[in-house]
Amino acid sequence: MNKRSWFKLVKLLILAVIVLGGLTPNGNTLKAQDEAPLIVIITPSHDNPFFKAEADIAQARAEELGYRTLVLIHDDDPNLQDQHFDVAISQGAAAIILDNAGADASIAPIQRAKDAGIPTFLIDREINETGVAAVQLVSNNYQGAVLGGEEFVRLMGGEGKYVELLGRETDTNAAIRSQGYNDVIADYPDLELVAQQTANWSQTEAFDVMETIIQANPDIKGVISGNDTMALGAAAALQAAGMTDVIVVGFDGSPDVMDAIRQGTIQATVLQPVANFSEIAVDLADTYIQTGELPEEEKQSIDCILITPENVDEYGVFAPLE
Repeated sequence: MNKRSWFKLVKLLILAVIVLGGLTPNGNTLKAQDEAPLIVIITPSHDNPFFKAEADIAQARAEELGYRTLVLIHDDDPNLQDQHFDVAISQGAAAIILDNAGADASIAPIQRAKDAGIPTFLIDREINETGVAAVQLVSNNYQGAVLGGEEFVRLMGGEGKYVELLGRETDTNAAIRSQGYNDVIADYPDLELVAQQTANWSQTEAFDVMETIIQANPDIKGVISGNDTMALGAAAALQAAGMTDVIVVGFDGSPDVMDAIRQGTIQATVLQPVANFSEIAVDLADTYIQTGELPEEEKQSIDCILITPENVDEYGVFAPLE
């Protein structure tokens, strides 16, 4: 089975398993656009192509089904996210699709929406509570990090000094990915971690952080990053310093990193199938709006895929090429 068929099968299996009573999303578009229910989509900054892709895909699927949409950006600011929830509630949204601004800080606004009769369908990032969100659809971050960690170890030859760039501390994905990386690397005592620092998922911040780390550790051999934007920032800093032989591994599968893998400035990444869980979240929201039914299981995860120079041309925007 090729990768494209595998992704389609995963999507079908998830939809078959998690919807109550064997229900599947209603594919019938809503007829009257002026009477169509509103789906509000709230994500982090679209400066990160991952978040832009998940918002664009969710919006396209919702509009394909006949819904009105409102796309809002919280910039990882819980206060701004709260304001967006107030907008969704005041506009009588039928559902909210959310990539949240904090595993703890997001619980209260999701509960507020629930109390107003509006279900929230989480994508990408989970929260530290169950029974509040309607659904939590996430990548299998630990599984993906193990893949990335194993490839990093292979590329490093099992030895040498390396740096780890961490994501935002309030994001559970940052901790899970770091744990996956370190569970693999711990078996290789000749790999020496010389710096472990957050760059908050930011390309600019990663560039600045790496510049400082390079000055103190000019002999590093590799960088493993919690996401692709930080990997791009690290790679740019390394290129600027003339350290073109340093290994860089990311996480997300963004188009920019796919290009960097082709060019050889980044060696690998882990693709999150955002196209799948964005569409699934909207389909589940559609099922709820049409039938009032929600999934039996709140939390679902989708496995990630290792991307290397050998298979990079088989993938497009966070999904296999059609």
